[in-house]
Amino acid sequence: MSSLLSTEQKLVQTANLKASVSVKTKPHRRKRIAENRHSDFRRSESHLLDSTLPMPILDDEDTAWKHLLHQSIETPEEVHEKWGEDIETMKTLEKEFNIRINPYYASLIKEKNDPIYLQVVPSKNELIKGCCVDDPLNEERDSPVPSITHRYPDRVLFLVAHECAVYCRFCTRKRKVSDSSKISLKYLEAGINYIREHKEIRDVVLSGGDPLTLSDRRIDYILKSLREIPHVEIIRIGTKIPCVLPQRITKKLVNIIKKYHPVYVNTHFNHPRELTPEAKQACERLADAGVPVGNQCVLLKGVNDDVETMRALMKGLLKMRVRPYYIYQADIVKGTEHFRTRVEKGLEIIQGLRGHISGLAIPHFVIDSPGGGGKIPLLPHYIEKLDNDEVVMRNFKGERYTYPQVQENPTPAVENLQTIANQNGFQIGAEIQDYF
Repeated sequence: MSSLLSTEQKLVQTANLKASVSVKTKPHRRKRIAENRHSDFRRSESHLLDSTLPMPILDDEDTAWKHLLHQSIETPEEVHEKWGEDIETMKTLEKEFNIRINPYYASLIKEKNDPIYLQVVPSKNELIKGCCVDDPLNEERDSPVPSITHRYPDRVLFLVAHECAVYCRFCTRKRKVSDSSKISLKYLEAGINYIREHKEIRDVVLSGGDPLTLSDRRIDYILKSLREIPHVEIIRIGTKIPCVLPQRITKKLVNIIKKYHPVYVNTHFNHPRELTPEAKQACERLADAGVPVGNQCVLLKGVNDDVETMRALMKGLLKMRVRPYYIYQADIVKGTEHFRTRVEKGLEIIQGLRGHISGLAIPHFVIDSPGGGGKIPLLPHYIEKLDNDEVVMRNFKGERYTYPQVQENPTPAVENLQTIANQNGFQIGAEIQDYF
């Protein structure tokens, strides 16, 4: 393990120092970059892009992230060599979902089966059947054209990239991610046209795969095309890049994004160890460019399923100017049964956050309901009683408080006021500042 870490850390240092390196595709990549990354787009880019746009010029920051991505661990043989995992098991798992672990993210792994390792290194537990399915959110049902999921009235999910900087083993969309025949640039125009034709759409969420694995030129084209549609008010980018390949958040990319405001970024940190100086710089670059950054994390067994880990994560995110947005109960995706916790664990975590850290740091705990019902928020049981007269609640310390319901006669008897005051520990006539 020590030799692995030193190797990965050297690669990261090389990239961060913006060394001059040649970017070459690894010859063993079968259905990955060598065959798919550019071919679909290049066949059709004449009608996708304005031919007057200047061809991209690589600078050192471009070289850095591309070098890291092209040095990724992507085969069963490499996983076996680095971590000693059974090669036949790895070959079986690769048939289910591709492998990619870039050197930057690999450098965060301290030991086998730690919280970083579990998220990206294939495990034999992925073969457990359980109740999991390929498309738990029924996205295909709500897909009027191949690149669009239109579930909520005023917003759509727009899949624009098939690749990610790492392939998370708990991926909800693993049935499509890494497969350029299922998420393809050839569907890009159909998606843009659908959005243009449906005037009820005011909010577009770009996803995939990871949209920020696309070239700057393609990202610019997509954002420009969407911003030119009058009824599109908000553009959101769903990306794990600030967490898993922060070197991709270059000055050039940020300058492209900020041309098309309002643009929001929802990123995906799951563990405090992912909050590195590189990740902080990436998030701050976005924030400095006026891009609000939110975080969506997934509750994962063995990774972040305890209160202290989640507290550290949420507090650390705020320090990086990232607002916690969602904690997702893990979706029932095929091959992820071993990641799932009981729902009570999520409620316990929310209860352990509320009142113990800033309200800014408390996300919504949601289940993206199986079958395509959308996100449903869940809260611990703070209400003990609710009737026509009063609401009886417990606070984060477990102490009981009463709130009087509004009545048709808004002047309750003095004795009722005194009863409520006594229940809540107040004195009639005392100044409110006496209690704060």
